[in-house]
Amino acid sequence: MNIYVDADACPVVPSIIAIAKDYNLVVTLVKSYAHYSHEDLPDHVQTVYVDSGMDQADFRIVQLTAENDLVITQDYGLASLLLKKGCYVIHHNGMEYTEENIHRLLDQRHVSAVARRSGERTKGPKKYTNEQREKFIRTLTRMIDIHT
Repeated sequence: MNIYVDADACPVVPSIIAIAKDYNLVVTLVKSYAHYSHEDLPDHVQTVYVDSGMDQADFRIVQLTAENDLVITQDYGLASLLLKKGCYVIHHNGMEYTEENIHRLLDQRHVSAVARRSGERTKGPKKYTNEQREKFIRTLTRMIDIHT
């Protein structure tokens, strides 16, 4: 199992890196060149940069992943594609994407997009909380324990 992170806006990258080290797993951060960093990362972490165009990181993650890899993303569309490949996918808030919930999530996303296009104001994401971070850490650790 390898871990891939849709890393441009992921608030839990340090937690992922620390947990992966404990399990001797490789982490690949996929981010756009707009988020280029000179940060020194541990040996078990690599960074793949992509053009800044729409969905470029998503396309690259789909190319890189294989069955039984673990991916962290907040993108429902990407999660849907990865589930079809046999990947395990979790949101940085700790929610596990499954075949049972992905259709509802995609439907919600569509309804919100239609509302925004018609001029309706929709709420953005709430501030990321410590409770969400703790739930993510529990979910990530459980997923690794179950699938490795």
